[in-house]
Amino acid sequence: MIRVVLADDEAIVRVGVRAVLAAADDVEVVAEAATGSAAVELVREHRPDVAVLDIRMPGMDGLDAAARIRALDTGTACLVLTTFADDAYISRALGEGTSGFVLKTGDPNEIIAGVRAAASGAAYLSPLIAKRVVDHLSGRGPRLHATERVAGLTAREREVLGLVGAGLSNAEIAERIHVVEGTVKLHVGAVLRQLDVRNRVQAAIVAYEAGLIP
Repeated sequence: MIRVVLADDEAIVRVGVRAVLAAADDVEVVAEAATGSAAVELVREHRPDVAVLDIRMPGMDGLDAAARIRALDTGTACLVLTTFADDAYISRALGEGTSGFVLKTGDPNEIIAGVRAAASGAAYLSPLIAKRVVDHLSGRGPRLHATERVAGLTAREREVLGLVGAGLSNAEIAERIHVVEGTVKLHVGAVLRQLDVRNRVQAAIVAYEAGLIP
C-alpha cells in the first residue's frame, strides 16, 4: 500500500481528496492535517510514502512544508495540490523539490496518478501544468544551456536522464535498458549529483531542455 499524509486547511477538500484516493486499491490515507506545520509533524510520526500538500494553508504553506519534509530525510515524496496554476507557484514548487503538481480542478484520477508516480520515484504534472512548463522551456537559450549541463554525463546516464524525463519509474527504466533496478538507482543518483538538481522533476526539465526525452 502507498501510505499518504494529506494536508489541506479546508475540511471539505480533505474529505473529497480522501474519497478520491480511497477509490484506488493501493493507496491509504494514514493521517490528515489542516496546516503545513501539522503535516510536517505527521510525516515525522508516520513516515508515509507521499505527502499531498495544499499550497495555501495558514502559517506554514504547503511549499514550505515540502522543504521541511525533505529535510526530515524520511524518504517521503511531496505532491502539491492546488487550485492555482500560477507560474510563480509552479517555479517555487519545482524549486522546493516536490515530486509533482496537481490541480484540484483537474480530473480526480490525476490525484491518484500523481500519488502513484511520486511513490515510485517518478514525477507527475497535471497536463495543464505540463503545458505551462513546456511553453516556458521552449526557447532556444535554455536548450543550449541544458546541452552544456548534460555534456559531462556518460551515454548511459544521458539515456537514463531521458527516460526519467519521460516519466518512467526506476523499475520501468531497468526493464527498458535491461539492467537491475539497483543499477538504475545508481545512475539516477549520479545524474542528480552531476546536474546539481534536487529531484526527478528538476532533472526532467533539464532532459526536456537538452532534447533527451525519447
